[in-house]
Amino acid sequence: MKNYDVLIVGGGPAAITIAKILGPHKRIGIIRPEKFSMIYCAMPYAIEKIVGMDKTLKKDSLVTDSGADLIRDKVVNVDFDKKAVHTEQQQTFYYDKLVIATGSIPFLPPIDGIDYDGVYTFKWEDDLKSLNDASKDKHKKKAVVVGAGAIGIELALALKSCGLETHLVDMAESVLPNLLDRDMSGPVEEELKQAGLFLHLGRKTEKVIGKQQAEAVVLDNGEVINLKDEFNAHGIVVFSVGMRANVEIFLNTALEIGKMGVIIDSKMQTSLPDVYSVGDCAQFVSGITGEPIEGKLATNAVPMARILAKNMLGEQREYAGFYNGAATKIGKLFAGGTGLSETVARKKYDVIVGYSELTTMFPIMPEAKLVKMKLVVSRADLRVLGAQVVSGNPVTDKVDLVTMAIQNNLTVNDLTGFSYSAQPYQSFFPANNLLVACAEDILSKSRN
Repeated sequence: MKNYDVLIVGGGPAAITIAKILGPHKRIGIIRPEKFSMIYCAMPYAIEKIVGMDKTLKKDSLVTDSGADLIRDKVVNVDFDKKAVHTEQQQTFYYDKLVIATGSIPFLPPIDGIDYDGVYTFKWEDDLKSLNDASKDKHKKKAVVVGAGAIGIELALALKSCGLETHLVDMAESVLPNLLDRDMSGPVEEELKQAGLFLHLGRKTEKVIGKQQAEAVVLDNGEVINLKDEFNAHGIVVFSVGMRANVEIFLNTALEIGKMGVIIDSKMQTSLPDVYSVGDCAQFVSGITGEPIEGKLATNAVPMARILAKNMLGEQREYAGFYNGAATKIGKLFAGGTGLSETVARKKYDVIVGYSELTTMFPIMPEAKLVKMKLVVSRADLRVLGAQVVSGNPVTDKVDLVTMAIQNNLTVNDLTGFSYSAQPYQSFFPANNLLVACAEDILSKSRN
């Protein structure tokens, strides 16, 4: 039995951030059921052999070096009245303040065959090891990845690189549906086809069939993707269709929980005194619309955790909400987006969209590649709502720049006055800039 100033349930990036900030000042305990905390976004690259399997495992010293206690156990019950946490190993810990940072777990559709041999999710160390072993089978299997989001695409490319015939399925009409609008996804889809992937878009996975093994995947148009062949009794099916908040142990308690997780305010406070929540398991709002929105990204979890930790040291910070800036790499292309897509924005706003297409360097440079941007703004006040970028070079700098513009309620009029730099190896000619060109395109359309 031990009492902590701050007890954290969960050991991901949010918990590590809190431990680093509060460890030198308070008694911190972190209860983590997993053997290791994973670098989730690096897992496909371990399958692809770009990084070693061990490189996807975060070191425990990230926690222990801060002075926090790392407790390898699983929480089974929380008594909020007594401020007591009970674990699977029959330990009890008491807290002054509790932080729920239990993260998320893979969503699995309620279809037949998801429990068959050869069917995987992709989140934990065991998932990585099992899928890695399956992909190295001496007789190369066929694979189906269900879900064409960033992780699904990266994983499909990784399996293809292992020599597997790989199919990518998504019920959306285009890839990266939460990141790019359909009019920006064309080059990405072409890149995937050139890599040898078979795309099945606008198709729902109806079921996995076989004799307790994944022998085929049936789509809603009647198409059957056969996985069994003369060498293999079954193939590989990976579901990468999203995550849901890991809050099961808090159901039927006094803690208020919404459809997307534990409900919190801008200071991470839950409905109960001295109980907070951060990261994937928490439900919060869009920084643009003020309405609840999914925000299951490490880049959201970390600032949420930082705000909470700083407030526990006496500051009064508040979290503005999710903007969901994100990026991925697809073969030779890089794609990213932030804020609201046109598809989402049109549900609430009358919008104008603008486009620009330049090169990543002076066009005279031999390594110059195309870069295209799409900007989404509100017609009423020309306020920036979102943007998307597809390029031959990394795009996070451009995505982050637009996120800053959104956070500060900038308009396209502000962007036309953007003072930028230029250099032959790093930008287009001084005569133009990707963001400014988008803004000017929108201004010309707004006058029509």
